[in-house]
Formats: sequence, structure tokens, C-alpha cells
Amino acid sequence: MSRIGAAELRDAALDPGSFRSWDDAPLLVEADEAYRRELAAARAATGFDEAVLTGEGTVFGRRVAVVACEFDFLAGSIGVAAAERITAAVERATAEKLPLLASPSSGGTRMQEGTVAFLQMVKIAAAVTEHKRAHLPYLVYLRHPTTGGVFASWGSLGHITAAQPGALIGFLGPRVYEQLYGEPFPPGVQTAENLLRHGVIDAVVGVEALRATLDRALTVITDAPTPPPPAPAPDGPLPDVPAWESVMASRRPDRPGVSWLLREGATDRVLLSGTHGEAATTVLALARFGGQPAVVAGQQRVVGGLDPFPGRSAPALRIGPAALREARRGMALAAGLQLPLVLVIDTAGPALSAEAEQDGLAGEIARCLSDLVTLDTPTVSVLLGQGSGGPALAMVPADRVLAAQHGWLAPLPPEGASAIVFRDTAHAAVLAAAQGVRSADLLRTGIVDAIVPEHPDAADEPVRFARRMSDAIARELHDLRGLPAPDRFAARLRRYRRIGLPR
Repeated sequence: MSRIGAAELRDAALDPGSFRSWDDAPLLVEADEAYRRELAAARAATGFDEAVLTGEGTVFGRRVAVVACEFDFLAGSIGVAAAERITAAVERATAEKLPLLASPSSGGTRMQEGTVAFLQMVKIAAAVTEHKRAHLPYLVYLRHPTTGGVFASWGSLGHITAAQPGALIGFLGPRVYEQLYGEPFPPGVQTAENLLRHGVIDAVVGVEALRATLDRALTVITDAPTPPPPAPAPDGPLPDVPAWESVMASRRPDRPGVSWLLREGATDRVLLSGTHGEAATTVLALARFGGQPAVVAGQQRVVGGLDPFPGRSAPALRIGPAALREARRGMALAAGLQLPLVLVIDTAGPALSAEAEQDGLAGEIARCLSDLVTLDTPTVSVLLGQGSGGPALAMVPADRVLAAQHGWLAPLPPEGASAIVFRDTAHAAVLAAAQGVRSADLLRTGIVDAIVPEHPDAADEPVRFARRMSDAIARELHDLRGLPAPDRFAARLRRYRRIGLPR
């Protein structure tokens, strides 16, 4: 596996000729003769005076701070001098309100300095946390190899974390494991690709694509919004579609979901979530809708990612605790970056299993509700299709709620409600009508604010529908941005305080 040096990383990430070093002479630390010789040899061999370089440059014209390890300098290990350089750079980036790109490539703590070096990770983590508390982007690019305390501190704190293809990334160095336990570490675990599959990192990106990836992320995070498209002329009254007809339309396997919305309706997309297991039923992304930046947390009811297969038959995915934790990560990311949050609801219901119960499904639903209704950024929920059960409710309480014409929301799927009330499933259509689950009923009761029409079914016009929904989201985000934050928050609490009460 080839290594990417600090200078190569710097030149790949930044605009040509834009880098300015922030490095002073490294701090002098106590060292015996053997360690002094090692330091001198590393300086002579690499041309670096320590295992890290810091400075600033531009990414497509935007000022960005950079911290990058040089592995060839004593395995990129972090001692007191390197940690002081990193911490000073993070603090300067915070003071100058700059996005920060951190790119570790390190074996971890510098053993020659012992426990004092080990404790340096605390001050680096503290500086990074203060940077994030200032709502400034902290972007991490892990290079081969990144292990030990570096990965377990500032290497794992990114708002967004990408990694070099094929990179060895892990907490425990494989050589240490083999020496301690007398057998090799299981192959294939500590790789960038495996960590992506398990949702530990957000992307695997070649260094040649890093600058473009940074540009897309910064376009969403730092660039000013642009005006949304104007509202279209009214279509006239929506047709009075029976609730059961909408339920059936929402279950079509070729109905466009969150992936269609991101691909066809949004720009500057940066997908963030992993693709493994139950957590993949929640998609996280940065994106712009009609020029309005947002974090997106969307439910996937069928497997497919950004390459849907219209017309296929696929089992509906159920939402479990890990998927809801992904949604809460999206909420935290929106709060941390002070970006609006768009939530996309499209679920057949919760995972009903012993594993889901033991992993705290009910608690995750509760925490989603608590986090979302009190989030300090603008929020828009989109009822895109099925809205069944607690996982749907967990993503509802936003400042504004949009519904697709055939979107619906209910405590249970109509068949489940029928089983409770009538002890059979034959009365599902009757219960769907009686419970007021369809978009028109939700509008009447104040649960949704606007309905985005389907002509006559989103599955028959997926691209046009995705763009129509995107435009509606953009207009809501634009309007919410114009409200003072305290007024917006108070209005949200009043809204949900009064649901169901006489108007």
C-alpha cells in the first residue's frame, strides 16, 4: 500500500501555489542521546523538522487551514512538539474562523516520550472541540496508515471523515496485536473500505479527487445561499384521493425515494453515511436544494442508494435503532455546522425483533423526538411516502412539514390498526380513512403545511416530482432562514403544543 506524504496531500488538496506555512521552529523537548539522533536522522531524511506540517491555503478560492502528518518522520508519531504545533494551528484556525482540514497518517503516540506524549491527545481533542463549538467545519482525511491514539482522538472527530483507498486504519496497530497475542489481526477489518461499510467513516476518496470533494462539501457548508425558485402558479384543488389509494401508491416499488430526491432534485451532494446493515436505511448527506444548503437525513424503504431500479420488487426495509442513531447524527451535524436540516420520511415501520428491543429502539425514537423538536437550526420534514409508526414520528416535528400527495402518516400501517380494532386485516382501507392518515387530512389538522402534487403518481414522473419537491423544500428553507432564531423556535414549540387542540 503506497503512502501519501504530507507535501503531496497539501498540494492535492489546495489550489496551486496557495499554501502558506504556519510552522515555527519545533518546541525543544527533553531527549536522551539516542532520541536526539533519531530526530536528526528523521529531519535529514524527510526535510521536515517535525512529524506534522500546518498552514493555510485555498480550495477553489476559499481560505482553509491544514494540518497534515508526515509518516516518514518517525512514523508520524505525535510527541509534545508535534502536538503543540497541531494545537496552535487548530486554535489559529478557530480564531480566524477558517474551515480546517486535518489529515493524519501516524502510528500514534511517540514512544520515545512516553506517557507525557500520550497525554498530548487530550489538548488536541480539546482544541478541535472548541473549533467545532464555534460552528466551524472540521474535515478529516485519513491516510495510510492511521492507528493508535491519533485515530482515537483528532482522527475521529470530523464533521465529515474520508479516507485514502486501501488505507490501514484502526485503533490497535496490527504489529502490536500480533506481538501481544501471537497471531495476526483478522484480515480486512482495518481497511478504509470496511470502515465505510460499517459507517465508521463517510467516504473513500482518492487523493486526486480530494480537492473536488472538499469543494462540494464547502459549497454546502460555507457558501452563502442563493435565492430559491419562485413558487409555481397554483394547480387548482388537488383531487380527492381515498386514503387507501394513497397507501397503495406509496408502496409501489418504483416510487421515487430519498435517493431520487438527492440525485434529481439536489446539487452539490456529499453522501456521508456508510452502507452496511440496518443503519443503511437512513441516508445522510450534505446537499443544496434550489441554492439552499442543508444536511439531509432520509429514510430508505428499499435498498438502492443513488441507483434506483424502477419496477423491481424488493422487501421494505424496517427502521431499527442504528438507523435512528444515524438520523440523530444528522441532527447533531446540522446543529454543529449551523445548517438547516431536511428530514425525509418514507418507512414501512419499525424493526420488530428481539435485537431491536435489546438495542433500545424505543429509546432511540424518544431521543430523536427530543433532539429534533429542540434543534436550534431551521428544520423541514418531508413526508415522501409511507409514514408508519414510531420511526416516522421521530422525524416529523420540524418547523415546516411538507407532504407528497400520496404521503401518509399513522401510528401503525392500516393493516396493523385493523388487526387491533377488528381482529383482522380486511378492514385496513376502512381504518386508513377513519384515522385521517392521508396528506389532505394531515393538512386539515395542521400536521403538514403544504402538499406537493403528484401527476397523478410520483412513480409515473419521478424526475419531475423530485424537482418539484426540491423546489418546495428550497422555498421553505429560504423562508425559515429569514426568521429570527428565537421566534422560529418558539413557533415550533407552540405548533406541537397545540396539535389536536381546538383551533
